[in-house]
This record gives sequence, structure tokens and C-alpha cells, in this order.
Amino acid sequence: MSLVGSLKPLSLAEPAWEGEEVRSLPEGFVYLDEVIPDAIYEVRYYTDYNFVGRRIDGYLVPRVVLTAEAAEALAGVAEEMRGRGLILKIFDGYRPQQAVDHFVRWAQDLEDQRMKAHFYPEVDKKDLFPRGYIAEKSGHSRGSTVDLTLADAITKEELDMGSGFDFFGEISHHDTHLITDQQRQNRELLRDAMVRHGFLPYAEEWWHYTLADEPYPDTYFDFPVQ
Repeated sequence: MSLVGSLKPLSLAEPAWEGEEVRSLPEGFVYLDEVIPDAIYEVRYYTDYNFVGRRIDGYLVPRVVLTAEAAEALAGVAEEMRGRGLILKIFDGYRPQQAVDHFVRWAQDLEDQRMKAHFYPEVDKKDLFPRGYIAEKSGHSRGSTVDLTLADAITKEELDMGSGFDFFGEISHHDTHLITDQQRQNRELLRDAMVRHGFLPYAEEWWHYTLADEPYPDTYFDFPVQ
């Protein structure tokens, strides 16, 4: 059954969020865990384990939000991967503009390099803007972009993609020569499935995909993830 047009704004699931104030999403957006409940959700920007080193503005709960169209397409990917004994592991979806602004402020503070060894050991922080790793606008804020990988459905271990999520460097590019044949096959497995279900890859980040026919191509939202 199609999610598009049939889903109204969803409030936080109970009992998982029991005790929380009930909140709802704008029309056209859904909580991804209500569409793909068997995925692993590791919302890095809700934690301090990310390239900034602290929780990012706009992430008030550790949940992933997407447009209904993107969620429906991604559910197709999840179904296909289940047939291979794999599940999706999701790092980020919709990203408020205030979160992007937080990234920009961080990038301008060249003294703050606490997470360099983990996420950008080979890139000078002053080059993050010129090289396109940080920008004042993000496709994530349009609501139909997702950052993800694949994991074993039984062990929950991630497939080896050669680099981790949000690692700034050539090894994260799709066309890199710095990974093994197996790592390349793992990336291609994810990419081919995402493309079959209507997503476009981003050349410099193997984990980043945007719905080709996104419903809000010119709108950058700023409601918090809550």
C-alpha cells in the first residue's frame, strides 16, 4: 500500500517514547522507524560521536524523519535486502537547517579539532568548505536524502564498506581505488539497490542517497527532529 497521500503526520510511537510529550510532523513527513521497523537506527547527530563532537542543533530525539515518498522507496530497498539476509542501518535522514548552520559554525572554528583523528585525519579543517565537505545548504534539509549502510540481519554487524559514515576523504568516494574488491562489492550492492528504487548516489559519499523524484526539491525545512 502506498504511503504517499495515505499517511497523516505521525505522533511519536508508544510505548517506545512513553512519557515523552506527544508531537507530530509536518504534512508529508514520516518517522522512518514506523515504516521500516527492523532497520538499525544510529542517529549520530543526536550523540557526541560525530565530526563535531557534540549533539547537533535540531536533533531532539534519536529518530530519523523522511518524506513519505522517500520512506516508501526506501522500504522497497529494505524488502529487497531482507531477501539477502541483510537489513538497513540508518545514520541520518531529514536534517534541519539549524543543524546545517551548526556545522557551518563548527567549520569556521579552526581551533576545535577534537574529532579530527576519527573523521578527517587527512583533511585540513580549513579545507572542509573549499572541498565541499561542509556547505551552507544540504539536500538533507529537503527531506528526501538518507545516509545509510547495510548490516547482517542476524549479527547486526555492518558490511565492510572501506570507510565509516561521515569519514571525510578520498576513500569514501564511490570511484576510489583505496578499497578492496569485497568492499567495492558491498558498496555496489547498496548502490544498485538504491538506484533500482529511485535514489541517486552522491559521488563523494558512498552512504549518501537522494530520491530522484523528491517532492520538495527547492524547499529547505527547519523543523526539529522531535
